[in-house]
Amino acid sequence: MEFTFLALLLMVPVIYFVVTVGQIQGGSFAVVGAADQAAKVFVTQGDPASARIAAERSVLLALKDHGHGPEKASITIDCDRGSCLAAGATVTVTVRLEVSLPLMPFGDVLQLHASRLSASASQVVGRYQ
Repeated sequence: MEFTFLALLLMVPVIYFVVTVGQIQGGSFAVVGAADQAAKVFVTQGDPASARIAAERSVLLALKDHGHGPEKASITIDCDRGSCLAAGATVTVTVRLEVSLPLMPFGDVLQLHASRLSASASQVVGRYQ
């Protein structure tokens, strides 16, 4: 009886910890991949408006692939020059994601997060497009 009680008492937190670390690891893969892909997509477009839309779509797709919704993410696009798509300009995309605690019934209402992750990626606009 004691063995069963102690096993449950010790194993439930360990399993919850492993699941939480897995969620954080998946989120870190998501933001790194999303930032990298968004920067690559941005520099291949013809005009800044379509470049921003394409980059945002690629971020949403990368986050969805890893099981994270768009409501917890934000994207920032910065350029080192006035025109983001001028040849030689460096475009930096930063993606931020809040990873919620798993299996929390009121986690969204209480704003309980396991981690806040961010990743940046930079690409140089090519000379010949």
